[in-house]
Amino acid sequence: MPDHGYSLREVQRMLGVSRSVVEKLVAAGFVSPSGERRDWRFTFQDVVMLRTAQALRVAGVTPLKIVRALDHLRKSWGHEGSLTGVRIAAVGDRVAVRDEASHQWDAETGQLLLDFDDKPAASNVASLQAPLAKKTREAATDLFYRARSLEDEDIDAAEAAYREALARAPDYTDASLNLGGILVDTERFDDAIAIYRDALRYRPNDPVLLFNIGVALEDSGRFREALRSYERCVAHAPDFADAHFNAARIHEELGEATKAIRHFNAYRVIMKRQD
Repeated sequence: MPDHGYSLREVQRMLGVSRSVVEKLVAAGFVSPSGERRDWRFTFQDVVMLRTAQALRVAGVTPLKIVRALDHLRKSWGHEGSLTGVRIAAVGDRVAVRDEASHQWDAETGQLLLDFDDKPAASNVASLQAPLAKKTREAATDLFYRARSLEDEDIDAAEAAYREALARAPDYTDASLNLGGILVDTERFDDAIAIYRDALRYRPNDPVLLFNIGVALEDSGRFREALRSYERCVAHAPDFADAHFNAARIHEELGEATKAIRHFNAYRVIMKRQD
């Protein structure tokens, strides 16, 4: 990966959360990005850890338990690269881990678990196993990193590289999200929506994709369609705060006060829970 790492904007896009949520996860100690606050840079491992932490929060695990669990993992698997082979999920109010040897542990206490729930507590509670093993995927990853490095200096070349990455790995969701972001930023909303919807073929009902479809529809003035996408998003991820907030704004603009209040209230509850 390039030395400059992921920017905060890219992390927000990949996780589908607001800047304030990422800042709270950083403040809680889940990761320590390099650089000044205004120019934070995150590693790939940072992104995976933030995604896991956010998913555990959505699943109802308290921030204190998550911090303790991840700290225990770092100490238990202290050698370089050791966390890339473990799977993390919420089991009730605990954080549970399965390692490469299929041992099952309580991440906070280190106790052996005999009844590990194999189903993830949220759709984006991710395995820390690196997903880019095959050569075609590695080539797509190289193109993805090249595209990211080009975004600030040559947006057309960045777009072309993202498209080539998706040609090699059509299910590469991060490439779809970044390409869609470029298309939205350049007001090619229909193209962006097509990219996001194509990505849904590989990750049906993915909340981040549904949220981004909603943003593209909203920016293009199709408010009712945007609302349907935001509603689908929160149906699959009830604690997706930004989707509630955007839906509330649209309902308010359309004069639908009751529906707006419902989403604003949901947004406030979620944000208070994350404090």
